Amino acid sequence: MKTLRNLYAFMVYVFLYLPLAVMVGYSFNSSKYSMNWKGFTFDWYYQLAANSRLMETAMNSLLLATVAATVATVLGTVAAVIITKYRFGGRKLMKGFLFVVMMAPDIVMGISLLILFVALSVPLGFWTLLLAHVTFSVPFVVITVSARLKGLDPHLLEVAKDLGAGDYETFKHIIVPLAWPSVLSGWLLSFTLSMDDVIVSFFTTGPTFEILPLRIYSMVRLGVKPEVNALCAVMIVLTLLIVGVSQLLIKEKK
Repeated sequence: MKTLRNLYAFMVYVFLYLPLAVMVGYSFNSSKYSMNWKGFTFDWYYQLAANSRLMETAMNSLLLATVAATVATVLGTVAAVIITKYRFGGRKLMKGFLFVVMMAPDIVMGISLLILFVALSVPLGFWTLLLAHVTFSVPFVVITVSARLKGLDPHLLEVAKDLGAGDYETFKHIIVPLAWPSVLSGWLLSFTLSMDDVIVSFFTTGPTFEILPLRIYSMVRLGVKPEVNALCAVMIVLTLLIVGVSQLLIKEKK
């Protein structure tokens, strides 16, 4: 039985990660127009670094992901504290809305946000992308931070109130220091979601601000070039590093 479980797990991992491994491998293939292996080279990474438009697009994505993750982490952390530590009318409804946003299909969210921005006559660009990315990132921060807050000793907050600490002092000096690994994990998760998003960004972006996932999508439509493989390989490595740091923080939290 154990052998079957291991075989099943191995097949799942092969199914999930073999395409990524093949893509990373072909990013070192010296052939530009053929899928046949012609030799090992770093030329496509050099060409990628020399592509000023791609580098500018990558900087746009980093800027957007950093700002969106920061805003989502602040809003999500405050929302997690309110939902977890306070009892008020509409609390369950608030939690339900967060789950709806998290579970809604990306295309539905993208179209709904596009309709909202058009109805409000908001020009599509950086700010609409930022609002969209914050919207779908906040629920993940709330879930991550709430899991930590539920494990805190409630007597700590009671003692803080008995000693005269207000809500802000309790939040600043007790809740944030104890929950910071989850807060940072939520930030890293939001950053990764923002960097990888295509569908919602496709509906909420404008001609004045281009991000990396959409740039890659437009390049792939004309055929997979070696530079695209190299760029995707870099993004995979960056994502793995972020996920690894997040897992270390969660392990420390536990």
